[in-house]
Amino acid sequence: MEAVPGGRGDRRRVTTRRAAAVGAFVLAAVLTATGTGAAVPPPPPNPSDSDLSAGRAEANARAGEVGQLTNQLAQAEGRLAQLQDSVELKMEQANKAMVDLQSAQDAAGQARADADAARKESDAAAGEIETARTNLDKFIAASYQQGSTIGSISAYMDSTNPKDMLARAQLLNAVGGSRFNALQAMQRAQTEKANKDASARKALEVAEQKQADATKAKGNADAAQDAAVRAQDTQAAENTKLEADKAAVEQRLYAAQAKVSGLQGQRQRYQDWVAQKAKEDEERARQAALSAGNGNGGGGDPSPPPRRVNRPSGPAGSSVEAVIARAMGQLGLPYAWGGGNASGPTRGIRDGGVADRYGDYRKIGFDCSGLMIYAFAGVQSLPHYSGYQYTSGTRVPLSQMRRGDMLFYGGGGGIHHVALYLGGGQMIEAPQSGSVVKVSSVRYGGIMPYATRLIG
Repeated sequence: MEAVPGGRGDRRRVTTRRAAAVGAFVLAAVLTATGTGAAVPPPPPNPSDSDLSAGRAEANARAGEVGQLTNQLAQAEGRLAQLQDSVELKMEQANKAMVDLQSAQDAAGQARADADAARKESDAAAGEIETARTNLDKFIAASYQQGSTIGSISAYMDSTNPKDMLARAQLLNAVGGSRFNALQAMQRAQTEKANKDASARKALEVAEQKQADATKAKGNADAAQDAAVRAQDTQAAENTKLEADKAAVEQRLYAAQAKVSGLQGQRQRYQDWVAQKAKEDEERARQAALSAGNGNGGGGDPSPPPRRVNRPSGPAGSSVEAVIARAMGQLGLPYAWGGGNASGPTRGIRDGGVADRYGDYRKIGFDCSGLMIYAFAGVQSLPHYSGYQYTSGTRVPLSQMRRGDMLFYGGGGGIHHVALYLGGGQMIEAPQSGSVVKVSSVRYGGIMPYATRLIG
């Protein structure tokens, strides 16, 4: 039967629509009240795969270019390191030349003093001989006046023929044993002093030749150091240019990487947004189902909404430790070529090259061998040259090195650096101009095969 307007069927349909509207309102209210938080924001940009590929390609190209420049720079830095070692070697050879020159000058000065003393002794002996001869001549002249046929003693001192020998015998009888013995003793003394004078002059000649050789060696060392410094400066200029080129390309690489990173970040944020939205949709659907179930079940209290919980995401001494403490007490002091003695840091000296460029002659500090002189002041006096320090104690293989040993660096041309081993692969050193006294890891490139031990 057809329902008529205003009948019971029509009223049922109106009631159903009202109930649906009320249910929708209640559901909306429930969803609003029980949501998991703020609504998901609008989606962020989602870069395309082609955008990401293009960005990666650009970054890879820049990375390849940086790699090439890095290899070139590494080779250049290797050459610069070799030149730095060469400069350090030449500087230490200049140190050696200065030490040797000073020793030669001291020896020459002593030889001159000995020669002067020997010459004075010889001259004094000759004077005494002449005085004795004069006295004897006077004695003989007096004897002649008394009727003796004996002439001056000077005529008979070197007699060789029989007649002269007879006259000499007569002279000896006339003069008497004591006077002539005294004369012979003075002649022997004169001979000895003359020999001493000759030896002293010969020693002086040798000392002066050594001084001349040392002066020449000092000049050669200075010239070699100047050449090494010029080569280092040239290489340093090349390194500076390579570093500038590498820095420029690196900036382009960083920009390309930042672009890729930005695109990848956008993609990741978009994916995070998708995941968050899916989770939010799932939670809304669950709450809707829960609310619908509570409404049809009649009378049951709805479950409470889930809660979100935010969770906070030393003096000089003869022991190894005294030596090390003394060296460690100088940490941070500037490197100064030629600086340092047994009393502490001193002003550096000019070298006409690298040290001057860094102003070492204006700094109070240590060079490598100067730091060792200060550290071991309570043990023994060391020369200001690492090459001589290498042979100043007991040499032990590196496999047996221990705390307090000296480590040396060099090669076929000689030793150019020294450091103090601390143990545990560490050493303290005064490395080079522009640096400071510091603790470093032991470097095995260019290290000498033996450590030098002064204690124990």
